[in-house]
Amino acid sequence: MEPDDLFAGYPVALAVHRSVLAALLRAGPVTVRTTTSQVAYRRARGFAFLWRPGQYLHGEHAPVVLTVALGRPDPSPRWKQVVHPSAHQWIHHLEVRSDAEVDAEVVAWLTEAAARA
Repeated sequence: MEPDDLFAGYPVALAVHRSVLAALLRAGPVTVRTTTSQVAYRRARGFAFLWRPGQYLHGEHAPVVLTVALGRPDPSPRWKQVVHPSAHQWIHHLEVRSDAEVDAEVVAWLTEAAARA
């Protein structure tokens, strides 16, 4: 499966994927793995994930969520949720409504996460 398959019929999600991938490729090599539930961006391990909450949730929600694994909690109010599943990793969930939201701040988070992976 490819990201185009997973996000077929969801143009915002596909546009966000393309923006995220372009930003990551500028920062160095990245592997993309697509499953039936998400797109994972990887180096030695996964560090960012793009998924559609509409696959799992009912009601109002963003078209796509970008999940970023950082080695620290980031205090930005943009995060929908930050969780601390292990001693050295914080998972940050960002609701994204447009590919324009993949701005310099998001690219910096992605670059930081990729460097740790």
